[in-house]
Formats: sequence, C-alpha cells, structure tokens
Amino acid sequence: MTIRRGIPPLVLLLLLVACTAEEPSPVRLDTVRRAPVTEVVEAPATVAARATAALRSPAQGTIGKLYVRDGQKVDKGEILARISSPQAEEQLEQARAAERAASRSGSPPRLGGGTPGFRLASGLTVRTDPRVRRGFAKARAAAREVDDPKVRKHLLATLDAVEAQHRAHQEALARAARGLTESLNRALSSALGQVTSQMSAGLGGLSTSMASLQAASLSQAKAAVTVAETTVDGLTIKAPFGGIVTLGRTSGGGAPDLSALLPQGAAGAAQLPASASGSSGSGTPVAVGVPVAAGDTVVTVTDVSELTLSADVDETDVLLVEPGIEAEAEFDAVPAGLYAAEVTGVGVTPTETTTGGTSYPVRLSLGAGTFDDGSKAPIPKPGMSAVVRLIVRESPDALAVPASAVVTSGRDSVVWTVRDGAAERRVVKLGAQGESMVEILSGLSLGERIVVRGADTVRQGRPLP
Repeated sequence: MTIRRGIPPLVLLLLLVACTAEEPSPVRLDTVRRAPVTEVVEAPATVAARATAALRSPAQGTIGKLYVRDGQKVDKGEILARISSPQAEEQLEQARAAERAASRSGSPPRLGGGTPGFRLASGLTVRTDPRVRRGFAKARAAAREVDDPKVRKHLLATLDAVEAQHRAHQEALARAARGLTESLNRALSSALGQVTSQMSAGLGGLSTSMASLQAASLSQAKAAVTVAETTVDGLTIKAPFGGIVTLGRTSGGGAPDLSALLPQGAAGAAQLPASASGSSGSGTPVAVGVPVAAGDTVVTVTDVSELTLSADVDETDVLLVEPGIEAEAEFDAVPAGLYAAEVTGVGVTPTETTTGGTSYPVRLSLGAGTFDDGSKAPIPKPGMSAVVRLIVRESPDALAVPASAVVTSGRDSVVWTVRDGAAERRVVKLGAQGESMVEILSGLSLGERIVVRGADTVRQGRPLP
C-alpha cells in the first residue's frame, strides 16, 4: 500500500484500523473439563425494617406533652405523647348526654288493656225544691191555726197527701232519668268500644315502629359514645410495638406500615413529617404546644429488630428464584462489606422498570456482614440501597466449558468441537451459567477439544489446528 504525501496522520490511522479490522479473529482451542459453576442473578435492593407505624392525632388540638425524643428506643405500650383536644372532650360529653336522653325516653304511647268507657252523670236526686218545702210548711202552719179540729185535721191530711204525691212524681222522674242515662251509656260504650278497637289495631303497628325507631336511636347514640371514647383514648399515643422513635413521619425504609391495624384513636390518615430538633419535609416541627389536625402524624415507630431486603428481580431471571436460595448483599454505604442473605419470598405483582422492562419483588432476610479482613461490618439502616447476588444454581463438579465457547443460534446453544482436524457444530444443553464457566448437561464429553475464542467466526468443516 502506497502512502501519498500530505495525507493527514488521523486519516492514515483510520485506514490502518480498517485494514486490520477486516482480518478474522484468531481461534483458540481448549478442552472440556470439570469445574465448579455458580449461576448468580444480580438485582437492586433496599433495606426494610420489620415493621413501621405512623401514629397520628385522632382529633384537632395541640401537642400537650412529648415523652420521647428522636432516635429513642421504646417498648411496646410505652406512652409517647399526649394530645390536648377540648373539641374531642366536648364531643364525648355530647355523645354521652345523647345516650342518656335516648335511654330515658319511654316507650311509645300504647292503649290500655280494656276498652275505655264513658258514663253520663244524671245529677237527678229525689229531693224537694226549697220553695216547695217552704210552701208546704206555711200551709201546715195555717192549717194548725184553724179552730175546728175536724177541719184542721182534714187540711193537714190533705197537705200530707199532696206532699206525698209530689215526692212520688219526683221519684218517678229520677227513675226515668237513670234509665235514660243507662241506655245512653250502654249505646255510647258499645260505639266507643268499636272505635277504640280499631284505633288499637292501628296504633299497635305505630307503637311497634316507634319502639324500633327508639331502639335504633339508642344504638346509634351508644355507637357515637364508643367512637368519641376511642378518639379521646387515642389522644394518649402509645407504642404499638418496640422500636426506634422518629418524631413526625419517616421518609421510607420499605417496612410494612401497620397504622391500619391500630385503633382509630391511635392512627389517622394525614401526615405531619417533622422532628423536634429540626424539620423534615414540610418544615413543621413536632413540639409541645404545636397545633395538629386530625390525621397529622405525630410519632413514627420503626421496629429494627429484624432487617430484610426488598429486591427487584428482572422477569428473565425471576423464575430461577425460589425461597431458601442463598444470596450476598453489598451496600454503597459499606464499601468492602459483604452481608449474608436468604430468599424468604417471591412476589407475583409485576413492576415496570425505568428501562421499560418488568421486574418482580423478592424478599430476603438480611444476616450479619463482614469486611475483607474478617472484621464485623456495621448494621445497615432502613432505606439503604444494596445490590444482591442470588445464587440460583450451583454445581460444584460440573462438566464445564468457558462461557465464550457457547454460541446462541436461534433457540439452540452451540459449541464448536474439533473432529479429524475440522470444525464440527455440536448442539448442547446448558445447566448452571456462571460469569466465566458454563455447565454442559449433554452434547459434549470430558476431554473433547473445543473452540473457546473466535467461535462466532467458525463454520462447519473449517480446518482447525
């Protein structure tokens, strides 16, 4: 090749590289041997605590007292804070008053057992009008003044007869009035009895409905008291389990939030992320006297007695992962530290990765860690990122070839062997696939010569050294 003067050095260099690139790569041979092969799947992971619970204010009020500080270790049931809420106290009193009122209210009006009767008072008695009595008295006095005895006697007898007849007339009139009264009373009682019977039937259903309504009202009042009492009880915030305290809301850690399992008085729905020594997130401090709304997070308790790893394994590898598989974890925060881990569960809910692929959650238990020199590594904190290497397949004495010897052709895995000095295509079945060595389950025999470099350039029948 003749090089003309004036050709720039860069162009000359590109020409030389192009010429050498066209030359085939040299082929190197080796033999099939036995060697340990370990297949590892790598995945990103995050440290998670055993459990975490965000304890929220059940009602509007202010932080009355704090019994803990950030980072303090607490036991289950220990009082962490008290919320002052006059509004919740007033609602409880109102609910109790409503319950008492519902309990005091009597049953709806009901008709008595017998049919109500109505009787008319006649007011008629056998008595003489005073003016009539006075008239008879004057007549008798005048008769007694008559000198003739016979006439006097006759006049007195006549007056007695007239007075007796008058009394007889009065008694007859009284008897007639009493008879009329009894007749009217019987008629009215019969009619009113029928009306009352009909009213009883109608009011009976009304009475039952009113009784049911009263029972429902009482039940509702009792339920309101229960809710109000739970809210007031929740003003005293206690640790649901032992752990480390964070004032306000934590930023993560991957642990399951157990707030939903706590009583409503101990956990609400909103958030107040903060700390007493400073601020986190929103910048609102958690301190005595600070106002809180219903649902604001006051204290978060994290149980770090058992740490786990939550890994995202790609869909192409997840079928190889099973519970019980051993793994190793490395943390960016702990250079040169290596931690033992073990798969405890494989999830089935897919998650889309940042590159558009699909991954599945894998949970691992996290063991102790050591440095290269054998010294003990520190315990990671929840939320730290890691890389886990899952040992999905391991064969300590496998029939193995270098990974560079295997060529993929469609669905087949191919290895080029040397037969009578020429290349021969051999389809093989693979087992564990390590970074440098691959296990051969079938298709090759121990000691056979194979192409371990430049296998992608070999063709059937090509002479090989």
